[in-house]
Amino acid sequence: MSELQTEKRKAGLWQGGGKRVFDIVVSAIALVLFSPIILVVALLVALKLGRPVLFRQQRPGVDARPFEMIKFRTMRDAVDAEGKLLPDAERLTRFGSLLRKTSLDELPELWNVLKGEMSLVGPRPLLMEYVPLYSPEQARRMEVRPGVTGWAQVNGRNAIDWDEKFDLDRYYVDHHDAWMDMKILALTVLRIVSPGDVNAEGEATMRRFEGNGR
Repeated sequence: MSELQTEKRKAGLWQGGGKRVFDIVVSAIALVLFSPIILVVALLVALKLGRPVLFRQQRPGVDARPFEMIKFRTMRDAVDAEGKLLPDAERLTRFGSLLRKTSLDELPELWNVLKGEMSLVGPRPLLMEYVPLYSPEQARRMEVRPGVTGWAQVNGRNAIDWDEKFDLDRYYVDHHDAWMDMKILALTVLRIVSPGDVNAEGEATMRRFEGNGR
């Protein structure tokens, strides 16, 4: 068997079941180990931002099947005179910004991983309203489970434009294996220790996707 065939076989074993076993074991252990931190963050969110503590939103999973992603909320429910939510920049508090920079707001997603709706590593699940705007190539990001972290997140996160993000997601879909996933997890830890690229330039979070790679 050639070296290339061996690598493809290893990748196939990982993608075929090994990755899911890894997700279950690691997410279960992480939920137990991080439970004190999760409890403290939940209490702080309740005190500083109010209830509900969790932010719940429908996101597209594999083959665009919707699931409810959960995170700690990072924004106030501030509205204008007409009752419409204010822009993200006006609702994102200093505390919420800290949660985003340290990725502590993502901890509840470990439950999504345990349930099989997400993976530890994969393209980040975007908004349901973006799905009809994807080109066939962009839609390939939904061929695998969305991830808590991903190749795009360790290569620029929200500081890169949509074209770059989709290219990185597509590269992951085509090339991911156990080694790549471990590399992404290691780089994610480094990103958390030295946070950056949380916001797009001039934006509170990430610019909206409007289709055609914009």
